[in-house]
Amino acid sequence: MRRLGILLSGRGSNFEAIARNVRSGALDAEIAVVISNRAEAPGLALARQLGLPARHIPSKGLEREAYDALLIEALRGHGVELVILAGYMRLLSPAFVRAFPMRILNIHPSLLPAFPGLDAQHQAFEYGAKITGCTAHFVDEQLDHGPVIRQAAVAVLPGDTAETLSARILEREHEIYSEAIRIVLSGRYRIEGRRVVTEDGINVA
Repeated sequence: MRRLGILLSGRGSNFEAIARNVRSGALDAEIAVVISNRAEAPGLALARQLGLPARHIPSKGLEREAYDALLIEALRGHGVELVILAGYMRLLSPAFVRAFPMRILNIHPSLLPAFPGLDAQHQAFEYGAKITGCTAHFVDEQLDHGPVIRQAAVAVLPGDTAETLSARILEREHEIYSEAIRIVLSGRYRIEGRRVVTEDGINVA
C-alpha cells in the first residue's frame, strides 16, 4: 500500500507537508494523484508546480453519490491504495467509504470526539476549552468518527485568538498526519474497538 491519492479543496498545507516528507524519504510512498473539486484550489496549483498528477473534477450540479463515483473511477485509474483527505470540504458518500474500506485517512483540528464538524478550532476557542489539538483518524460512514490513529494536544494560551490557536494546531497537524500515514503504510497495527494499536502494543492514539 504505497500509492497515495490526495483529495483537497483549499490551500493544501497538509498536502504540502506530506509531499515534503515523501520527497525526503521520510514517507515511503508515492503521491499518485491530487484531486480537487475546486479549480482555483491553491493546493491543486501546488501539485502542478511539484510535477504531480493533478486533476480538477468539478462537483457543481452533481449529487454526492454521482460525484463520488467519478472520484472512485479517477482514484482507481491512478492505482490509488490509500486516500488522504487534506482539507477536502465535501462529505463522502457511504459508497465511497465502502470502495476504500479502512483506506481513507483524515486530519481534524480537535481532539475527537470533541468539536466535530466545521470550524473546530473556533468551536474550542468559543467554548473556553483549555486544551484542544488535532486527530488523524480512519474515515467511516459517520462524520469525524472513525478509529483514531494519532492525536496531539495543543494548549489554549492566555491571549490566544481563534486564529493564533488555529495556526498552532495546524503545525501539529503537519507532524502527526505523516506519522499516521506511516503507521498505516507499515501495516504494523491493529484496530481494537476505536483504538489503533501498533504491533509493539503501544496505543498510538
